[in-house]
Amino acid sequence: MAAAAAVLCTRVFTPSLLRPCRRIRWLRVSALRFDSSNASNPSHDYLSPGLERYKDLQRYFRRRLRATYQRFSNTSHRSVVYGHEHLYFFEGNVIYRVGKRHSEPEQVFNLEQVSQEDEKAELQNQERKQRAEWTIQRIRLSPLDKHLAATIKSSDGEELRCVVVRLEKRNIPSLVPIIYTLDQVFSFEWATDEVLFYTTMESLRCSKVFRLDLTPSGSRMSCVYEETLPDVFVEVALSRDQQILSINCSSRTSSEVLLIDTATTHLEPFLVQPRQPDLLYHVEHWRGWLIILANTGAGREYQVVRAPLSEPGMVSWVSLFSPGQGTAVKDMDVVGDHCVLVAKTPGGELVLITVPLARPKEAHTLQLPNWACAIETQKPAVAEQRGGFQFRISSPVHPPVSYCLYPEDRLLSPATQDENHRNYSTTRLEARSQDGTLVPVTLLHAAPVEALRGSPLLVHVYGAYGRDLSMEFCPEKRLLLEQGWALAYCHVRGGGERGLSWQRQARAEGKSKGVEDLQACLQHMFSLGVSSPSLTALTACSAGAVPAGALCNRHPHMMRAVTLKAPFLDVLGTMQDPSLPLTLEDCEEWGDPVRNPEHKLSITSYCPLHNITPQV
Repeated sequence: MAAAAAVLCTRVFTPSLLRPCRRIRWLRVSALRFDSSNASNPSHDYLSPGLERYKDLQRYFRRRLRATYQRFSNTSHRSVVYGHEHLYFFEGNVIYRVGKRHSEPEQVFNLEQVSQEDEKAELQNQERKQRAEWTIQRIRLSPLDKHLAATIKSSDGEELRCVVVRLEKRNIPSLVPIIYTLDQVFSFEWATDEVLFYTTMESLRCSKVFRLDLTPSGSRMSCVYEETLPDVFVEVALSRDQQILSINCSSRTSSEVLLIDTATTHLEPFLVQPRQPDLLYHVEHWRGWLIILANTGAGREYQVVRAPLSEPGMVSWVSLFSPGQGTAVKDMDVVGDHCVLVAKTPGGELVLITVPLARPKEAHTLQLPNWACAIETQKPAVAEQRGGFQFRISSPVHPPVSYCLYPEDRLLSPATQDENHRNYSTTRLEARSQDGTLVPVTLLHAAPVEALRGSPLLVHVYGAYGRDLSMEFCPEKRLLLEQGWALAYCHVRGGGERGLSWQRQARAEGKSKGVEDLQACLQHMFSLGVSSPSLTALTACSAGAVPAGALCNRHPHMMRAVTLKAPFLDVLGTMQDPSLPLTLEDCEEWGDPVRNPEHKLSITSYCPLHNITPQV
């Protein structure tokens, strides 16, 4: 959701001294995100001039943050893409490849080439005195490694580009030239070695799919699909076996998918199932069959169904596997002859469910380590014959660990060494909300729960769009834990932690339930002896600022400090202005206050900006 203002709103606090105050004081400071580059550059001033008395603490924590980032600098964040003869990866500003039988990497692409192209095209005007900095986002290989495409993003986040380079089979003597540059590309996939499909971003929305043909006589670009519904977002994806390219057209509450069979010469898209209200589905391919994850299960939750490629419509869908009650499916992949599901148990733990597609009744659940809070699956660029499912797990305080699952053998093995994390505990709690609903809370701590009364507590919340609360590894969170803090993640309704119904309960007129859930989570932790209001800080970003801000207005005594990054605070004003980006798309999430008086009344009751009151 578009943020109301790109600022951090914070009340004065220090990690070691959180004293109660009679009146909340809000400060406006720049919304800078600390990263490793900032850690190595101590010249930035992160605190306003009015906080001179905290300079010593600022220097102290800057040193500690720098040391923390250096300690985890060897943590690999790169994804390896498997080609037929080489492995490809990017590190810093460079894309490398290394032969499967050779250890010397060679450069394929360098971001300096983009800067040089900009200079040649005279894209730098007088107002832009500094050269634009770019970062590599994703890379895609064509089926036989003839071409490589990569998306890059400018440092200010305003520009997206896709560059295409031609690869050589032998050693590359020097950097290969960019043969094509595409602007504002969001998603992209190769259908063949010469045909690239991609979507473009305009006003925060993707509505068109283009096709780029690279021929010996030149290149040709054409639009193959355009979505007319204003609340639908379009992207392209490739099946794991590379035989099917999908055009996914999704709104907040419904899906429509078109497929392109990459084995055909014409590469024309055909429809799987026409859009229906509240029908969500995602498509994979297996041996001429479509394996579909659709919310046609009990309670409109996800289940796995199958349909022939020749008759893909809903009338042909046959159920293969439905998870147990309370288990929420988060992702699906097809590996060899197995469907692999990433899921969360009713207790909030991550599991993998392997479903043999020829024998679906023999589904098997594999438990991941208790500390795992986030999972990142890694898809190869070319179809692998090894039948392994590679992924990485992490938590806010635990760096990523790579694993490989071999579904045929039900074997789960770590691919990288796991560090000793026995000094930190992951405790999963449940808080009873106002209507009796149990709300999950993930608590990360070093001291025993019963010894946390005097510990500072940082509480995280999101609760929108059916998205899970972000819980990837963050060095800053690890430092806080080492400094004696406890970290709490409140999985309030509106998010997706407990399935699709968890989001549906807190959409439109139900949005206040997320605020009630957050209040219940804090009260439950305090009742267990976890910290206290005077030692508690609340943090959120974007749409997560809605429950956070609403709770601050209703119960300011429940926390001592609040930090909001790019907060969405003016729900009422934004949703009443259809000219703003995403307003029409977000009506399903927040409601339509223009046409529906009940929606307006609901938004007015919790909107953070319209409920500010004097606090004494």
